[in-house]
Amino acid sequence: MRYTVLVMLGLLICAEVVMAGDFWIRKSGSLWARVESDGAVRIDGSIVGRVESDGTVRRDGSIVGEVESDGTIREGGSIVGEIEPGGSLRKHGSITGEVEDGGTIRRHGSIWGTAETTCAAHGCKRVVAAVLVFFSGDF
Repeated sequence: MRYTVLVMLGLLICAEVVMAGDFWIRKSGSLWARVESDGAVRIDGSIVGRVESDGTVRRDGSIVGEVESDGTIREGGSIVGEIEPGGSLRKHGSITGEVEDGGTIRRHGSIWGTAETTCAAHGCKRVVAAVLVFFSGDF
């Protein structure tokens, strides 16, 4: 029962973050990606995919993976990593990056970019992690 309530709360937070409004992700200081209020992901101005409110990630219309409510990242159905509540991003068991509460994005300890939104909520970190893992090629 308690787990079900937590999962539902996580889904609501994620949906709220995605639906709250557009936000940008900067890479090396330049505007790189935009996540629109409906979940559409634009890279350099073109729509390349979508992060749905349930965590499903689509690229060019096809499902490529998901970021579950507990932060588990799946690609093609297989677990490949997780975004932890504190913001650490793990792939294949190793920490590859971090999404800090203030929006700073780190890759292997160095600043990679920023999310132009406050990312204290785990739902926000899930959306940013989805964009990084499935659209950046760096994570």
